[in-house]
Amino acid sequence: MTRIRLGMVGGGNDAFIGGVHRIAARIDGQFDLVAGALSSTPEKSEASAQTLGIARSYGSFSEMAEAEVARADGIEAVSIVTPNHVHCAAAAAFLSKGIHVICDKPLTSTMEDANALARSAAESDALFVLTHNYTGYPMIRQARAMVEAGDLGDVRVVQVEYAQDWLATPMENEGVKQAEWRTDPARSGAGGSVGDIGTHAHNLACFVSGLSVESLAADLHAFGDGRILDDNAHVMLRFDGGARGMLWSSQVAMGNENALKLRIYGSKGGLEWSQEDPNYLWFTPTGEAKRLLTRGGAGANDAAAAVSRTPGGHPEGYLEGFATIYNQAASAIRAVQSGTPRENAMGSLPGISEGMDGMRFISACVESSQNNAAWVKV
Repeated sequence: MTRIRLGMVGGGNDAFIGGVHRIAARIDGQFDLVAGALSSTPEKSEASAQTLGIARSYGSFSEMAEAEVARADGIEAVSIVTPNHVHCAAAAAFLSKGIHVICDKPLTSTMEDANALARSAAESDALFVLTHNYTGYPMIRQARAMVEAGDLGDVRVVQVEYAQDWLATPMENEGVKQAEWRTDPARSGAGGSVGDIGTHAHNLACFVSGLSVESLAADLHAFGDGRILDDNAHVMLRFDGGARGMLWSSQVAMGNENALKLRIYGSKGGLEWSQEDPNYLWFTPTGEAKRLLTRGGAGANDAAAAVSRTPGGHPEGYLEGFATIYNQAASAIRAVQSGTPRENAMGSLPGISEGMDGMRFISACVESSQNNAAWVKV
């Protein structure tokens, strides 16, 4: 099977997330990275391209889109791995050329840009995929399938949290690039922790439970001196169908590195999962002992097996979760190239719809917090 020709916008030598995307795109051998506009200047882009062995380097994403669509061997898809404020313009430039887009989350930095990007995606024949990578973990796929099968009965309570500690000190004032743009509203958007990692928690809760958040009440706060955007958020949630929930996102929670945790409780049982121990899923049927389900072990279902790559007992997690998104994106791209309608090709892949849900979540959290944690419709 011929590999899909891939480009990348952002993700130069000193960008963490660019390396993650490149590894993910390689894991299943579905893509060849052949072009890039990897940095903010042509010189930096060229230096990164030479280091990474990328054949064609461009000084801007607009130049890249124009040049690549004119080539017989031009890129078929592009990864957008820039700070949030660049997502809209970069993605739209490639969508307008019929080039498929795989974009980092959140969708954009503003609702205005999000709406514009949604229009660009609707007008294009190309796919738009959003990399909510945690939905690609095998035991998350297992949990979703169990909820869909009715193993939990009617969902009553959804608890999700994403706690980190890397912004407990003012890293943005110490020359740390990742902290600088994430704490800058002009580049990150109106949400700090709630936009950066809270959107992951929100998306995961909805993906597994099958529910949508109808309204919320949020308390956002910045503990860092002089910090404009929140670094801690507490959010109460009301889901469609009557379920209730809470979401906590924090980047000042000392002792937490990447503590994404999900708990879902229904009328017939409950599920508990932790990203830092991703091969394990705890299932407790009502009135019975808690059971440990393991990836590749007894009790693992077909949904988990479909996205597992290694034998049981060998940890799979962050990079493989990203790789699952890329693998399924490749399948969707090939399906569209073969004539399958876009909406049928996407399957469970996160896209514009999930991106808009995330943007509405951020916007509602900010509005609620500004109004003394008033309840706001999402």
